[in-house]
Amino acid sequence: MQKNHDEYAFDPSYGHTLKTLLHIAAPPEPHDYCDFWQTKYQAVVATPTQLIRTASTLTHADYYVEDIAFTSSNQALIGGWLLTPKHQPITKGVIVGHGYGGRDAPDFNLPFTNAAVLFLCFYGLSRSRCAGVSDNPAFHVIHDIDDPERYILRHCIEDIWFGASALIQEFPQIAGHLAYSGISFGGGVGAMAVAWDNRFQRAAFNVPSFGNQALRLTLPTTGSGAAVQMYYRNHRNLMATLQYYDAALAAKHIKQDLHLALALFDPVVAPPGQFSIHNAAQNTKRLFVLDAGHVDYPEKNLQETQLFAELTLFFKGL
Repeated sequence: MQKNHDEYAFDPSYGHTLKTLLHIAAPPEPHDYCDFWQTKYQAVVATPTQLIRTASTLTHADYYVEDIAFTSSNQALIGGWLLTPKHQPITKGVIVGHGYGGRDAPDFNLPFTNAAVLFLCFYGLSRSRCAGVSDNPAFHVIHDIDDPERYILRHCIEDIWFGASALIQEFPQIAGHLAYSGISFGGGVGAMAVAWDNRFQRAAFNVPSFGNQALRLTLPTTGSGAAVQMYYRNHRNLMATLQYYDAALAAKHIKQDLHLALALFDPVVAPPGQFSIHNAAQNTKRLFVLDAGHVDYPEKNLQETQLFAELTLFFKGL
């Protein structure tokens, strides 16, 4: 599929240019926003968890590959994979999140070295499926959305915190050298997790979702955003929950160095929401502008190669 406005009933650039996107501000935060998240983070770090490692059927010349699991919130068992280098010492750790398509296997072409890499599957998805939770993104994204304390994104954010606890416990030498990398769903959830967790030193978000939720509800889109909009038509009180689950609000509180790869054209994650996250971030941040996200386009391979080179430099300083 090529980047083409005619394929959609709306304009996936939303009439914006890079210049206008860089001026979109985050919405105001609720008065108890920081307390809401600090309380949840402190409860997680006070709760023990452990990385369960078993042999994987996957093999690679440069990495040992293991299946993993750890206990997250609600005693949910979160699955995934662990890669550890065969020919290098482990001096850093990276937690990698995924998009709403889930994850079937770890990636092996990685922009970091000397790292223990934890590929987690978020609560209810892929290797972390659980009873009563749909793994269909359209239903997953609205699971318990009427309750800010129980909304499913809370569990996914806590998966990252529990994953960090488990990885540091397994490899104590990575403390002070931990990073997060996430795309789309995993980028937005990652922003909301990293904002409160100073165990992470760096984070990279690629076309991150959940930025500027109030604006996101008004922009025509596909994917999980459309599912939330459809639910919103009959449940107008959604902002009572979504005001706490806004990656742009979280970005205001991120103190770590950031790398953001953001798209000018994206039918799945509206660019105004993506750039709201970038614009709200106060600390050192690097911006890589993509022509498009979630679609194919002529320069895609070239831009992905350039992005990989940037990320290699970014994570080298971890």
